[in-house]
Amino acid sequence: MLKLLVIEDEAETAAYIEQGFKQSGHSVDIAIDGLDGLMMAKDGQYDVIIIDRGLPQLDGLTLLQTLRKTSLLTPVLFLTALGSIEDKLQGFTAGGDDYLVKPFAFSELSARVHSLARRPQVMQEHTQLSAGDLTLFLTKRQVIRAGNRIELQPTEFRLLEFLLLQKSKIVTRTMLLEKIWDFHFDPKTSVVETHISRLRAKIDKPYPSHLIKTVRGAGYIIDEP
Repeated sequence: MLKLLVIEDEAETAAYIEQGFKQSGHSVDIAIDGLDGLMMAKDGQYDVIIIDRGLPQLDGLTLLQTLRKTSLLTPVLFLTALGSIEDKLQGFTAGGDDYLVKPFAFSELSARVHSLARRPQVMQEHTQLSAGDLTLFLTKRQVIRAGNRIELQPTEFRLLEFLLLQKSKIVTRTMLLEKIWDFHFDPKTSVVETHISRLRAKIDKPYPSHLIKTVRGAGYIIDEP
């Protein structure tokens, strides 16, 4: 049984989601505005949180950014009518793990929620990842290099985590688009290159040895210096 939090101000949509998951034997809590959702997310131990972006009191993006700053690791799915590529990028940059556009099929929502609910079980196999003098602490959401704490945005953290999980292996642009931004097509933007550049500026540029290397024509690789 999953314990879910649905932060949705449209009563009919919230009731539809609640009914669907409860019929499958899951527990569902509902919040109808961003502030209530924020408090419930902080206080409850949820397997997955579903958030609408256009919420009263506190919008969905700000809500999630606030939660991620508290080191909340709970997987979050945005369920919203805002469906452009830029909207999706904003959602993932804010710390979202998945993004589903309204109108939606409940079967797809259910499949995505169950997929997200399995992720923490995989993460628990590792408490930290490292390369050289850099260590990423999964439970604390912290990154330390040469004794210095490095502040990363949620997407930067996920990007570094994925690169470290694939340490000594080439990670392609397509792999990053799929794993970090959930794009199964090329959005024709420089989102990968931009985030790699930002990550390098924080974890590589201030230090004599660089961990993230570009493999021309292939992708990126993190290896021991």
